Amino acid sequence: MEKILIIDDDLEIISLLKDIFSDEGYVVYTANNSEKALELINKAPNIILLDVMMPGKDGFELCKEIRSIVTCPIIFITAKVEENDIINGLAIGGDDYITKPFSIREIRARVKAHLRRDKRDVEKENNFLLFKNLKIDLCTREVFYFEKEVSLTKREFDIIELLALNKGQVFSKERIYDKIWGYGAEGDCSTVAEHVKKLRAKFHCINDNFNYILTVWGVGYKWNTKEEGNH
Repeated sequence: MEKILIIDDDLEIISLLKDIFSDEGYVVYTANNSEKALELINKAPNIILLDVMMPGKDGFELCKEIRSIVTCPIIFITAKVEENDIINGLAIGGDDYITKPFSIREIRARVKAHLRRDKRDVEKENNFLLFKNLKIDLCTREVFYFEKEVSLTKREFDIIELLALNKGQVFSKERIYDKIWGYGAEGDCSTVAEHVKKLRAKFHCINDNFNYILTVWGVGYKWNTKEEGNH
């Protein structure tokens, strides 16, 4: 049974959303502040609905704090609709935005769509990630594309692994750099773009249709959850 964590300081919205998703058969956890939300993270939710404008620690700050702990989709629910707010929310690990006031039908559809996307396209069997024409062996750290092995450096494989294990989630260059190179590493996040460029080139040598690593302009990169796409 899938679990939803709803975080909002508006008790009426919490009550409304809890009723909606409980009726749909989900297990629903609720928190009206960041401290309570942090206590509920160990429930391993399948998706998080997160209000941005909360007293104390806001939704953006909370997202940054929990994103290294959870890999599930995070949907921001907010009245903040400026482009910079949306870009900031995606850059720190959010997956989607729903603006207030929201439609019940829309929020139901968005949640279902993210949960479907989180399940499909990748089949994890033993230590393999299997995509169309792409196989990633997490144990031996080998990658095969159209049944041909792709020789990757340690950092290149780390980038592939991070994105593929968190399909559809947008990662900023800064976040990729911190996760793979480590906090306090010498250098800067511009090296991430160079590694992605080299990665794509290696796959394109085998087949030009490699579209799994997508650029999210102004934000960073994500793993394409469709079999085909633009890069």
